[in-house]
Amino acid sequence: MIFKIKKCTLEDMETLQKVGRETFYETFKDQNSPDNMKAYLEKAFNPVQLERELSNIHSHFYFVYVQDEVAGYLKLNIHDAQTEEMGDESLEIERIYIRKKYQKFGLGKALLNKAIEIAKALDKKKIWLGVWEKNENAIGFYEKMGFVKTGSHTFYLGDEEQTDYIMVKTLEG
Repeated sequence: MIFKIKKCTLEDMETLQKVGRETFYETFKDQNSPDNMKAYLEKAFNPVQLERELSNIHSHFYFVYVQDEVAGYLKLNIHDAQTEEMGDESLEIERIYIRKKYQKFGLGKALLNKAIEIAKALDKKKIWLGVWEKNENAIGFYEKMGFVKTGSHTFYLGDEEQTDYIMVKTLEG
């Protein structure tokens, strides 16, 4: 599959909101209550929140395109934008989502490789992410890509407290 990866800007906010809502909903709707899904989507993907994240110099969003359609996106954080205190030698993958019709074509791996490339360019020593303990497909994918579980943290979806595994990959020179 031919694809391209492009950095998002504030002008991409509406598309990011649409794709972000769609992919999160597709991924987690069957395992969570409608009320908690609605609450999370409104909190995480409202225009004020997205504008704040897109304007943060330590957060970076990337779209992956297949032809001219956005197939998914990646969100990276460094320094104080990281959702956990992991230090300045770390880069966080906060979100990596592929639209359902584009899954299983290697686009998630391409976005992950883009994150690793950026981390190395920034001289980061580690790349890390949080993944829901019930998302077995994602956990398996990250393990295959060299990530190891090092801990966990709490994630709130609406009013439900959930556990995310923290997975880390140490980067080589």
